[in-house]
Amino acid sequence: MFGTLSDRLSGILSGLTRRGALTEDDVNAALREVRRALLEADVALEVVRSFTDKVRERAVGAEVLKSVTPGQQVIKIVNDVLIDTLGGEGEGITFDAVPPVPILMVGLQGSGKTTSTAKIARRLTDRDKKKVLMASLDTRRPAAMEQLAILGKQVGVETLPIVAGQSAVQIARRAVEAGKLGGYDVVMLDTAGRVTLDEALMAEVAEVKAATNPHEVLLVADALTGQDAVNTARAFDGRVGLTGIVLTRMDGDGRGGAALSMRAVTGKPIKLVGTGEKTDALEDFHPSRVANRILGMGDIVGLVEKAAATVDADKAQALAQRLAKGNFDLGDLRTQLQQMEKMGGLGGLMGMLPGMAQMKNQIANAKMDDKVIARQIAIINSMTAAERRNPDLLKNSRKKRIAAGSGTSPEAINKLLKMHRQMADMMKQMSRQKGGMLGKLGSMFGLGGGMPAGMPDPSKMDPAQLAELQKQLGAGGGLPSLPPGGFPGLPKGVTPPAGMMPKLPRLGGMPGLGNNPFKKK
Repeated sequence: MFGTLSDRLSGILSGLTRRGALTEDDVNAALREVRRALLEADVALEVVRSFTDKVRERAVGAEVLKSVTPGQQVIKIVNDVLIDTLGGEGEGITFDAVPPVPILMVGLQGSGKTTSTAKIARRLTDRDKKKVLMASLDTRRPAAMEQLAILGKQVGVETLPIVAGQSAVQIARRAVEAGKLGGYDVVMLDTAGRVTLDEALMAEVAEVKAATNPHEVLLVADALTGQDAVNTARAFDGRVGLTGIVLTRMDGDGRGGAALSMRAVTGKPIKLVGTGEKTDALEDFHPSRVANRILGMGDIVGLVEKAAATVDADKAQALAQRLAKGNFDLGDLRTQLQQMEKMGGLGGLMGMLPGMAQMKNQIANAKMDDKVIARQIAIINSMTAAERRNPDLLKNSRKKRIAAGSGTSPEAINKLLKMHRQMADMMKQMSRQKGGMLGKLGSMFGLGGGMPAGMPDPSKMDPAQLAELQKQLGAGGGLPSLPPGGFPGLPKGVTPPAGMMPKLPRLGGMPGLGNNPFKKK
């Protein structure tokens, strides 16, 4: 979503860091480029003006111009103002009301309202352990009620039985009453939408709100519609009063202007973002993390959360025990590739790792994408169990058979085997180090050796604990030095950013965090 904007801002601000000293003219010239980049990203003009004014006011002060690292100081100021523009502290859905808590979903037709209702219901059921009832109030769109019922079965959430001939207000009242009688914690009301804003839509939503007195009124807006999404939010907020916004299609190729403008223009927090079509593709909106990703600084806390949510603990422990002995066969490599797919693929991980924005063009030129991972898994799947355990068995005749079975070529198999050899050598090297990275990472995640004293299980951490983990990870250092041959799995010529691969004392960091200018003191 923020790819183009991130590239522009990273380029502009990196130019400042190369200078030993900054003048007021340098800052103003950079801010003109920032202003142009934000306008091209479809950010509202009033938001752009406010943003650049705040940065200029703080950046031309003596504390920056006379700073030892003025470029870094300016980047930190831009980051702080960006976080404020996005909403400061992230806000989630609240339940501080008498159950059943009504949540009213509003928005235009086609914005993903019904799907988002099901996603939120699944999230509340699985993560917050709430008993949820969903009800469709859309009496106009064909099969709208049936769609919600089907989604309810998919996510394991009850839906209100369909009664033909009832109005939206009648359905809403029946849903709230059913919620009380059934002992539900939350009742989600999916209202009808229109292609465009009109009086009939607003009147119906206002009637439903008056009849149910919802605790949350969430606007579902399509992030790809840019400033139209901001105008829609203004209209709904003026008529029914919003408590929050759900932005859908944040995984699309839009320019990101809606997300940057929404909070500043409406004053309403973006609470959740949809990142895909699957019912689990829903994430909390964290302004600080989004700001870091826009500026190319990654999202280590988000990466830890995603890993904690997707890692199979039993498989991870078995793999850790094998790695501790220096064992790493092609079956283990397949497990790692599948885990990467679950965590969002190569693109998803690259966006979360600090400093990786510098490698984006190299990776694109080398044609490294998520299809590469799928092809590598297909190659390993085409091998026999014996071949996966012992890659030395793979002679030319076997490679031809595997290539035919996986739809690839012997050259692709040779590249995979070379990558595996490099990774296996690195694993053996680390396993020989007393108390090396494998032992410390295993200890950190509870994979053999137990957790360090006072260290909570990342899979059970709350956001505050994860933020503290980010501070610890940012304490210095990085990943251990790589063996000759460079970064395993990346094509020749694609190298990590400078300084990304120093030592890892005391589990001291993740790539690039040693010099993170945004790290809180």
